[in-house]
Amino acid sequence: MKRFLVLITFIFLTTFAYSQNVINLFNKANNFFYYLDAAQFDSAHVFIDNNEKSKITPELLKQIWEETITKNGKIKSLQPIQSKVQGDFFSVTLEGVFENDNQNFILFFNKAENIVGIFSPPKPASYKPAVYADTTKFSQTSTYLGEGNKQLAAILTVPKNTKNFPIVIFVHGSGPSDMDMTVGANKPFKDIAEGLAAQGIASIRYVKRTLVYSGDFSGAFTVKEEVLNDVDLAIEVAKKVNGVDAKQIYLYGHSLGGMLVPKVAESKSEVKGIIISAAPARILTDIMVDQNKAAVARLNDTSATIQNELTKAIKMLDATRISSLDGIKADSLIVGLPASYWVSLNTIDQVGITQKLKKKVLVIHGGNDFQVGKIDFDIWEKQLSNQKLATTKFYPDLNHLLSEQSEMGTTAQYQVPANVSEQLIKDIAAWIKLK
Repeated sequence: MKRFLVLITFIFLTTFAYSQNVINLFNKANNFFYYLDAAQFDSAHVFIDNNEKSKITPELLKQIWEETITKNGKIKSLQPIQSKVQGDFFSVTLEGVFENDNQNFILFFNKAENIVGIFSPPKPASYKPAVYADTTKFSQTSTYLGEGNKQLAAILTVPKNTKNFPIVIFVHGSGPSDMDMTVGANKPFKDIAEGLAAQGIASIRYVKRTLVYSGDFSGAFTVKEEVLNDVDLAIEVAKKVNGVDAKQIYLYGHSLGGMLVPKVAESKSEVKGIIISAAPARILTDIMVDQNKAAVARLNDTSATIQNELTKAIKMLDATRISSLDGIKADSLIVGLPASYWVSLNTIDQVGITQKLKKKVLVIHGGNDFQVGKIDFDIWEKQLSNQKLATTKFYPDLNHLLSEQSEMGTTAQYQVPANVSEQLIKDIAAWIKLK
C-alpha cells in the first residue's frame, strides 16, 4: 500500500501554526498511520516517545487500529484539519475518512517530534442543510462522468418546472474532495448547487478523481489529469441534460479550481462564463509562503527557533516555483507532489488568460478568508478593471468556504456547521441570468 495518507494539499498544509517543523510532523503522522494500516505495529511503535513506549505498546496500537477498522471500515484518507501549541506539546488533528464512517485523530508530539499521546475525539458537529435549499423547487439525480472502470460519481441538480435553464459545473480546490466539497461540517458545493437550483439554475458536482482513484497519482502527473480532463467530461454531460440551455454553461471554480477554470474556458466555446471563487491570482507558492508567515505571526513568538523553522519552511516551499523540468525527473517529489505537477500549475497564467477571455467573468472573495488573502482579490480586481465582461465582488464577512463569520477564519472554524451566504448565492444567480 502506498503512503497516501495525510496528503500535502497546498492550502490546508500551510495554514497550521509553526512551533516546530509542521511538514516533518505531517510526514511522521503519515508514516505512523501507514504502518498501522499495514499491520506493522512494531514499526509504528518506533514513532512513540521512549518515555511512553511502555504505556503505548505495539499491542495497544494493534487493538486501537483493529477496533477502528472494525467500526468504520477500511481507511481511505486522512487530512490535517487543525494544529496548535499546547504548552510544551504540539497537537495535530487529522480527519479520517473510512469506508463506512469518519473518525478524527489527535496526535500529540513533544519537542523531539515524537508521539506522546493518541486521542480519538468525539465526532465533530454534523452538516446542517441550508434554509434556502427549497427541495420542492428542484430534483437531484445520480449520474457519472466518463466511461469504463474509471467513472466519477456525480449529482445533477435540476430546477423543477423550468425549461432552457443555465447549468453550472463545480470545480474543486486542492486535495481530494467529495462532490459536496465537504470540509469538516461544511458542504459549500452542496449549498450553492441547491441554492441556485431553487432559483432556476441547474448544476453538476462530482467526486474529485484524486479521492477515488488515488492510485493513479503515485507517479508523475499534472493538473490535466487531476482536474482539467474531468471538467471536459462534465461539460459533455451538461450539454445533454434534458431542459438545459446548452449555450448557458458556466464553470464555478473554487480556490485551485478558480485558478484553472480560465484555462478551460479559453479553449471551450461551449462555456458562457466562469465564476472564480476564493482563488489565488498569484502562483500557489506565494500563497503557501503567506500562510506560513501569517501562522507564525499569530503565535506572537519572535524567538530565533520559530523564525528558523519559518525560514526552513519557506526554503522548502520555494522549491515548488519551477516552471520547467530542466533536468528534474518528472516524478521527483517536491513538497509531496511530482515536479511535473508544479510545472503544469506554474505555467498557467490565470489572470492573463482571464484578461483575454471574451466571456462573462465573476470574481468573488471573502474578507475573512485566511487561506487566500485580499491581496489576491485586489490583483484580480485591478487586472480585470478594463474587462467589460468581468465583475468583481468582495464580501467582507465571508471566509474561504463562503460562510458568514464574525472573525478571520481558522481550520477549527470549519468544524462548526455553517452554510454559504444566501446573499452570495442570490448574487451569483442574478449574474448568471443577466444577459
